[in-house]
Amino acid sequence: MGEVQGVTDSTEMDAAAQQAATQDTQPSQFRQDVSGGFQNTKDLLQKTEQPQWVPIITQEMRTGWTQETVFALWGGIFPFSLLLSLLFAVGIIYCAMRILHIRRAEWAGYRKVAHTVTAEDIPQTQLRWNRVLEHANSADEHKWRLAILEADIMLNELLDLQGYKGETIAEKMKQVSRTNFNFVDDAWEAHKVRNKVAHEGIEYHIDEREKNHVINLYQRVFREFGFI
Repeated sequence: MGEVQGVTDSTEMDAAAQQAATQDTQPSQFRQDVSGGFQNTKDLLQKTEQPQWVPIITQEMRTGWTQETVFALWGGIFPFSLLLSLLFAVGIIYCAMRILHIRRAEWAGYRKVAHTVTAEDIPQTQLRWNRVLEHANSADEHKWRLAILEADIMLNELLDLQGYKGETIAEKMKQVSRTNFNFVDDAWEAHKVRNKVAHEGIEYHIDEREKNHVINLYQRVFREFGFI
């Protein structure tokens, strides 16, 4: 039994020694593989335009990368890359500002088109009244007649907006209450002159004084309701 036990102990010791030897050879084998890799790296980099990088890469593959070696490899192109990055940043900011400007212009155009006809009524009537004044301020009696006729058309539209119904302006104004229409008498007087201009034509002579008086009558009526 003593001999068997001795043989067993010897066998275990040999196995342990063999395992330790194997572990000792692994780093050596790893270093061999790495050295071979280094040699391949040299062969590769010597064919490039930067063979001076070979000793730096070889050293850093053993010890790890440091700030000094990173700067040694890339320090030469750092100013150029920084300038290029700044140019790209400026370009991105410029494009963003242009896109924002275009979007604002598109939105402004959309809002203008989206306005309803009712929202544009007041400015449109003001433009029409400006045309009436242009005719009235001319030296041509024919244009004075046009100014009175156009102003009476605007009076008809004002009565429609106020909710009065009828086939003619006279029918609509007969429904007007003086409490809601302070200048109804001015409207009647101006409308009667319009009828003479429309029905009698050139036979009805109108002078500048009468023209100015009639235009002022229409103007008071329109301003009462904020029509112009």
